[in-house]
Amino acid sequence: MSFIPLSAPHLSGNEWTYIKDCLDTGWVSSVGAYVTRFENDLARAAALPHAVATTCGTAALHVAFLVAGVRPGDEVLVSSMTFIAPVNAIRYANAVPVLVDAEPRYWQMDVEQVRAFLHRQCERREGGVYNKQTGRRVAAIVPVHILGHPVDMRALMPLAEEFGLTVIEDATEALGSTYFGKPAGGIGHMGCYSFNGNKIITTGGGGMLVTANEAWAKKARYLTTQAKDDPQEYIHHEIGYNYRLTNIQAAFGCAQMEALPGYVERRRSINALYRQHLGDLPGFSLQGEAEGVRSNFWLSTARIDPVLFGMDARALRQRLKDAQIEARPLWQPAHLSPAHQDAVKLPCPVAEDLFAHCLSIPSCSFSTDEDILRVISVIRDAARP
Repeated sequence: MSFIPLSAPHLSGNEWTYIKDCLDTGWVSSVGAYVTRFENDLARAAALPHAVATTCGTAALHVAFLVAGVRPGDEVLVSSMTFIAPVNAIRYANAVPVLVDAEPRYWQMDVEQVRAFLHRQCERREGGVYNKQTGRRVAAIVPVHILGHPVDMRALMPLAEEFGLTVIEDATEALGSTYFGKPAGGIGHMGCYSFNGNKIITTGGGGMLVTANEAWAKKARYLTTQAKDDPQEYIHHEIGYNYRLTNIQAAFGCAQMEALPGYVERRRSINALYRQHLGDLPGFSLQGEAEGVRSNFWLSTARIDPVLFGMDARALRQRLKDAQIEARPLWQPAHLSPAHQDAVKLPCPVAEDLFAHCLSIPSCSFSTDEDILRVISVIRDAARP
């Protein structure tokens, strides 16, 4: 019986050709034509003029905070239901996360909770908006588009403008998704992507910062290249970072970007198969799409009601594992993480419910219909008769 992975790299095009070109020409490090090409590809994908390649998505987020002027001791609103990376990146900037709940329908950042926090728990003073309880300045908002579904940006952006806050989209899971026709990652003031091995496209590891702000893009490029002011005399006026993507990785990414539209369509068709064959199962509810959203369905994820379905999410995960099928729960919400117990934590009951009851099931763009039907068969057999 073959193993069916959750979300593995799909190598289907010019990866070998482009990487061999790097090796043949000797352009293998952090400069080269493929770096520029990959940046241009991502700028086009985000419908923005500027993109800066980085070593990983977390590095892109870290630099975005520095470029946006997030200062040590500032607070940054961020989704609690997320992989830990954006919360860690806030800490890299010596800022303090304010952990926000998910909304119950599509599981994205609860914009109404953000609104309530800003209106009721913050006050405007000279120099910005401040948390009345902590006395700290609130500097930015990080909506994390989990599982490929965008946050309600039509509600969030006017709110951020009202309070003068920078919006940095964590679109690491949402490359290829759109929100009312706009690319996820290209709606806020900056957007960040990840190309880790489990993402919809991969460079093995890597990230990208995109923005419409030319000055921010120049600053990001400066900081990611060790803040070199004079590359001949090695003069540095600021602390910089070794965050540049290699030409080999960028070549990999260029090949992957050529295949991105097909990868998105395949993941959407996999999700449609799940809906067709599992939509009638009591207690098994797949994440939906909000009005105006076209998700890449990076992962197809369901909330499992243990009473109606007949077992809980982790028991179903074990049943799938026994059948050589990979599945996983959502991430521990950041407000429950031992690493972030000194963060500002808003009430997050929805995030806790999702952590307890959700399970992501195989979504690889190279999976065949036969693979997906096998997953469906195991899930249907596990359901309460």
